[in-house]
Amino acid sequence: MMGHQSRQMAMIFVDIESLIPETHLLRKIERMVSFDFIYDLLAPYYPATGRPSVDPVSMFKMLLIGYLYGIKSERRLVEEVQLNIAYRWF
Repeated sequence: MMGHQSRQMAMIFVDIESLIPETHLLRKIERMVSFDFIYDLLAPYYPATGRPSVDPVSMFKMLLIGYLYGIKSERRLVEEVQLNIAYRWF
């Protein structure tokens, strides 16, 4: 019998953390560095009212990924973060 791929969406629950090797560089950085200082550093530049902003720690981590992996274009960086599970987990 010939197999046939179904186009129906299936619900699969995956723990992203379990997909990242313990020896991955980003996992090591996450263990060693607390990025909470960024909130305190940038607090004076964010108003108390208005629409919530993008998380500054997420933005910093994205730029750090770009630096570490030589991704010079921010558009390319966004694409890479969408595709690479380790980047997304970080």
